[in-house]
Amino acid sequence: MDPVVGKLLGFAMVLTRTSAFFLVLPVFGWKSIPRNIKVAATVLTSVFFTVTEPFSAGAEPISAFEAILLLSVEAVYGFALGLIAALVFYAVRLSGNIIEQQMGFTMAQILDPLTGESAQPLGMFFEMIFIILFLSANGHHLFLLALSRSYQAFPAGSMPTVPVLVQGVVEAGSTLLVAGLRLAAPLLAAFLLLMVVLAVLARIAPEMNILFISFPLRVGLGLLLIGILLPFINAFVAEFADWMGVLLPL
Repeated sequence: MDPVVGKLLGFAMVLTRTSAFFLVLPVFGWKSIPRNIKVAATVLTSVFFTVTEPFSAGAEPISAFEAILLLSVEAVYGFALGLIAALVFYAVRLSGNIIEQQMGFTMAQILDPLTGESAQPLGMFFEMIFIILFLSANGHHLFLLALSRSYQAFPAGSMPTVPVLVQGVVEAGSTLLVAGLRLAAPLLAAFLLLMVVLAVLARIAPEMNILFISFPLRVGLGLLLIGILLPFINAFVAEFADWMGVLLPL
């Protein structure tokens, strides 16, 4: 193969994997980030990995069909890596949504300035706090490190096994549910205890309007417990790094 064509194909494969990875990745893929910044970051990152992890082209020429197949594999692999990271990242928002349902804020909707989509306020608040802690701990470097390790595990032009990718995505989905429920577990236990107390009061004093007094009690209890348990989100930052090391197919 012509060396120039081989270098261009190697850059195209690196650019394809990096673009697919950044497309669904939190922080890098948000709509609030200007498109020019996204393109510049993707191209500069691709140039860096092209230089550090060069594509070794064989002596035989590669047909157009084989080139398209290689680019498709890179796109699928990059998308799978970004999807796994995004699923684990959104565990904090899921826990906030679960708490909102218990507090009676299910119908509350606001515009998320990061993604440009409607979101529930408490879940977005939890995510904002987690993002601040995550970026202050240089968590965005973790994404770049994962991308770098992907080229060490599967260099450009190599084909990762499909079962490994599927298993990583499935495990990331289960981790999203487990981590979200675990973060919301203390508040769920408190709300369950509150429901038991209200049920007892309804039996003791049937004339009491339990539905009328339950809403302010649920809101007040939820806000109190959120203020108490909010510092524990910081522990999820280190746990997120551990999950990334386990779930990513590297």
